[in-house]
Amino acid sequence: MKMSRADAHTLRRSVDRAPAHRFFSDRTERVGVADLVRGTSLGGGAAALAGRSVLVATTGQLTSALALIELDGVARRLIVLPPDVDAAHIGSLMADAEVDAVVVDGDGPEACFGVPLRVACTTRIAPCEQRPAVAMETEWLLLTSGTTGVPKMVVHSLKSLTAAIAPEKSEAVVWGTFYDIRRYGGLQIFLRAVIGNTSLILSSAGEPVADHLLRLARHGVTHLTGTPSHWRRALMSPDIGKIAPRYIRLSGEIADQAILDNLRAAFPRAGMGHAYATTEAGVGFAVNDGLAGFPAAYLDGNHDGVEIKVVGGSLHVRSPGAAGRYIARASSLRDRDGFVDTGDMVERRGDRYFFVGRKGGIINIGGLKVHPEEVEAVINRHPQVRMSLVRPKRSPFTGAIVIADVVLKSACEGAENEAEVKDDILRLCRGALPRHKVPAAISVVPALAVAATGKLVRRL
Repeated sequence: MKMSRADAHTLRRSVDRAPAHRFFSDRTERVGVADLVRGTSLGGGAAALAGRSVLVATTGQLTSALALIELDGVARRLIVLPPDVDAAHIGSLMADAEVDAVVVDGDGPEACFGVPLRVACTTRIAPCEQRPAVAMETEWLLLTSGTTGVPKMVVHSLKSLTAAIAPEKSEAVVWGTFYDIRRYGGLQIFLRAVIGNTSLILSSAGEPVADHLLRLARHGVTHLTGTPSHWRRALMSPDIGKIAPRYIRLSGEIADQAILDNLRAAFPRAGMGHAYATTEAGVGFAVNDGLAGFPAAYLDGNHDGVEIKVVGGSLHVRSPGAAGRYIARASSLRDRDGFVDTGDMVERRGDRYFFVGRKGGIINIGGLKVHPEEVEAVINRHPQVRMSLVRPKRSPFTGAIVIADVVLKSACEGAENEAEVKDDILRLCRGALPRHKVPAAISVVPALAVAATGKLVRRL
């Protein structure tokens, strides 16, 4: 879509107003954002990418961030490639997205070798007097998570991606994130930093939690975001006390009361909110009262252009931040009224709705349904539990039974003490859940796997 330069709202235009002190950093590099005003991370290749469908396939988040800033409004289409995508699917994704150029910071995926135009991106900003003209509204293609097979791609615009972002009121904001910015949740924080003219501290793949926390502390992080699983892992580190954020944000998974209470205890002076968003539906709402779930009143009327409703227990969202369509998919993203079925199941209790799990994540126990997240929320209430994962185990009688793996806040000394804690967790479950939802067995484990998305790895 063509647009005049005067009307263009692009990431580059936001960067042109960047204060001199503003920076982006990862584990090894720090880049002054203002250096991009008269510089480029793409060598002499930016002009050649104008009007193309560009796959951003860098290994580092910092190089991805710089490329996205330079190419918004210049490229016809940007395909943001997350690091955890199965290499076997990349060729199919490129064909569907009509990729005719790729940006890399190394060799890049093998599937990209045949692309006619390859441009290298680096964190070393080179002087650049002539920048490509902003000539179009770039399509942003994001990959959805949680699906098997080739991931779906949805089409966003910069306008839809930033619909819920307001400029920061303070110049002293330093955002930090546990997310990868090449997924929707992390991208939101990246865009917030760009548009708000704030600094941003990125996560780095394979970096120990303690090292990340120390880096966040060294750069003076004020606002910090991640999934509940990210936060649970951070709270397990003795270095959690090194940071003192003014604001804490959770999204991407169900924020149960246990994690909210634990964060409040760790950071009693910080503001805190948990946000609901999906790649397809965009940002739905934020909850800032320190309680799990969300008020039923959120279903009444229009809130900042967003409407939500519950159909058959599933949350539906109509939002200016929703994606426009799927790429290479016959299925419609929205219903005829413009709502996106998120597949996230909720249950009303009193004047509040609570998330209970995913529509496709149900464990079937002899015909009875169990949402793993609902059981985890109960287990996580136990004062000795840091995090838990509920999963099915095959049973010849009921098809499956529920079992749970738990990570404790501190090691139990001796098998007897560990057995006592497990019995106590089971008593808690029996008092709060129907019989078929109570785990048949509890296992204490040293850690739980967390995917690149920041979510618990589930194998149902």
